[in-house]
Amino acid sequence: MRLRVPPAGRLRRGVPPLRLLATAAVVLSACLPGNREAKRLNRACEAGEAAACNSFGQKLLKGEYVLRDEPRAAATLRKACDGGVAEGCARLGILYQNGTGIGRDSGRALAHFQQACDGGAMDGCTRLGLLYGAGAGVSLDLARAAALFQRACDGGSMTGCAHLGAAYAGGLGVGQDYAKAAALLRRSCDAKAAPGCLGLGRLTAAGTGVARNDSLAVVLYKQACDANEVAACFLRGKSYETGTGVKQDFSTAAELYREACSGRHGEACFNLAGMYQRGAGVRQNTERATQMTRRACELKYLEACPKAKGT
Repeated sequence: MRLRVPPAGRLRRGVPPLRLLATAAVVLSACLPGNREAKRLNRACEAGEAAACNSFGQKLLKGEYVLRDEPRAAATLRKACDGGVAEGCARLGILYQNGTGIGRDSGRALAHFQQACDGGAMDGCTRLGLLYGAGAGVSLDLARAAALFQRACDGGSMTGCAHLGAAYAGGLGVGQDYAKAAALLRRSCDAKAAPGCLGLGRLTAAGTGVARNDSLAVVLYKQACDANEVAACFLRGKSYETGTGVKQDFSTAAELYREACSGRHGEACFNLAGMYQRGAGVRQNTERATQMTRRACELKYLEACPKAKGT
């Protein structure tokens, strides 16, 4: 689409130049390929094309070339799932699990993850495995969890491989095998799966299944933390606080603890409380220390609770 903008000196009377530029921006944005694709997917979804509903639902969740609309995304992904798109069922399950754009319902989340897994969506198998591994909404069944992770990993899910590696590292539902755990975690980390980098970092820090290397462990934690794996942010913060594998830096440690605490990591909140209490890396603030201690307890970090109650 060609847009004709009057040259400077020939602007319409009474129309501010900035308004014309804003109008031009809106017109141009409507012509972008991404906008056209979003409109095409919307039309196709309304016409009953389930695969288009799945793609359009994802755009609605992200606000990608459309206004972000979580309730509409949930309704759109339901159409995809009802139309037989297994990936849509997995995404709908996540929305039910988190209460995003729809009422939180663990039973429906479980049912949709099962439907997704049965339909060949490996993310559904991985998430179903996590529920069985935690006994969340279902009876705890570590063997079934490991089998689901194995299925997901065999199906190409690197997150599934990461959780399978963690199962082998802990002997959870499978025989403990550190070498196999390290291989699976390395494979998933190399594919940019954050849980894989986190797990491999833990093995590397402990020298279990791989040679111990504290510096490499910190690098692996960073990779996972950068991908929003809050446990990795906590462990990286701990490395900076103690000077393990990296030069000791209390300010960086506090920053990483704060990031992990914001991600609902209880121990990170508790460690941050200690830094506020001591004035290490942050300005000493006993009131803030108390707040962080209480937050840690709220997040089920039990070591913090006696101190939280005593404040």
